[in-house]
Amino acid sequence: MTIGLFSLSLNVKDIAASKAFYELLGFKAVFGEETQGWLILDNGATKIGLFQGMIKKNTLTFNPGWGPDAAPLTDFEDVRAIQKRLKAADVPIISPADETTTGPANCIISDPDGNPVLLDQHV
Repeated sequence: MTIGLFSLSLNVKDIAASKAFYELLGFKAVFGEETQGWLILDNGATKIGLFQGMIKKNTLTFNPGWGPDAAPLTDFEDVRAIQKRLKAADVPIISPADETTTGPANCIISDPDGNPVLLDQHV
């Protein structure tokens, strides 16, 4: 199973301060709206998301339908199909995707240690 582009979504207290810090490490904002409280930063193959007031915990994020450069893929497994497979394996779905829809959707599961895992499809 390929679950798409990986990034770490960080719960930040001050998005401007966090952006400035990660820019010192060579990251560059490539998506998002700082005024809305979210940014996606890129440093080569490494992606991080900064989220102020949007997520409760740092979250492992995978984007079905996006390749390594965050470009949409034409051939990928839809998040709803991934969700069905996880349900069949008795993985609890914390926040399910609506299986009656198509296109962008997301679902949240938790790893055995309680870390949130977001499957966030944008295409």
